[in-house]
Amino acid sequence: MKTVLLAGGFGSRISEESAFKPKPMVEIGGKPILWHIMKEFAYYGHTEFIICAGYKQEYIKEWYFIHNSDVTFDFRNNKNEVSIHHSHLEPWKVTIVDTGYNTMTGGRIKRIQEYVDGEPFFMTYGDGVCDVDINKLLDFHKNHGKTATLTAVKLAQDKGVLNIGGDNAVKSFREKNVNDGVTINAGYMVLEPQIFNYLTDDSCVFEKEPLTKLANEGQLMSYIHTGFWQCMDNVREKEMLEKLLFNNAAPWKKW
Repeated sequence: MKTVLLAGGFGSRISEESAFKPKPMVEIGGKPILWHIMKEFAYYGHTEFIICAGYKQEYIKEWYFIHNSDVTFDFRNNKNEVSIHHSHLEPWKVTIVDTGYNTMTGGRIKRIQEYVDGEPFFMTYGDGVCDVDINKLLDFHKNHGKTATLTAVKLAQDKGVLNIGGDNAVKSFREKNVNDGVTINAGYMVLEPQIFNYLTDDSCVFEKEPLTKLANEGQLMSYIHTGFWQCMDNVREKEMLEKLLFNNAAPWKKW
């Protein structure tokens, strides 16, 4: 199953490094955090990726060019798309799609609709690592039959707040307040192709109207994860992830 990675936004600037490269390409342990996320999915057998690029996308493409000598160019609807097959870095298929410089998260997903071929797909963000069992997440999604599943964790982070019912259905979705200490959206989603009916244009913010509407319609489910998850929004978090890798104690590194 394909994995869609959001790696095109401006994001937060965690250091001088992210002033000239997108945050997903900031390195921890000598490799971009985006690569670590892809390794997580590949560990569970999911090796086909669609990277939604935008801000500083040339850096993403350049990194893959450097590490791969077998690169093909595809031109679909006059869009410049880079597809990497038979990678010398990893045995993956990676498609890097220009989803626009100023496009919001929902708009980026909308722009890659043609690439998922009308099938369910994974979707996550390019700046957080997790030790969730990807295949158990997928099984959970298949069993409930709803449009969307997100991975939920209980951490004090500034992410979307979830009101979860006893059946694991997401009853409501809102932005987090500073004093909240409740279940949050950690990404690592499974989405049915019907998700595109909830997305509009480049201004669409996935975490606002689409998720709220899904929750109101009973089409958004949560997979509760009690293990490790950490985003990389600042230097302190980057250094923490680096330290875990240096000490061979990184929970997400199962390969």
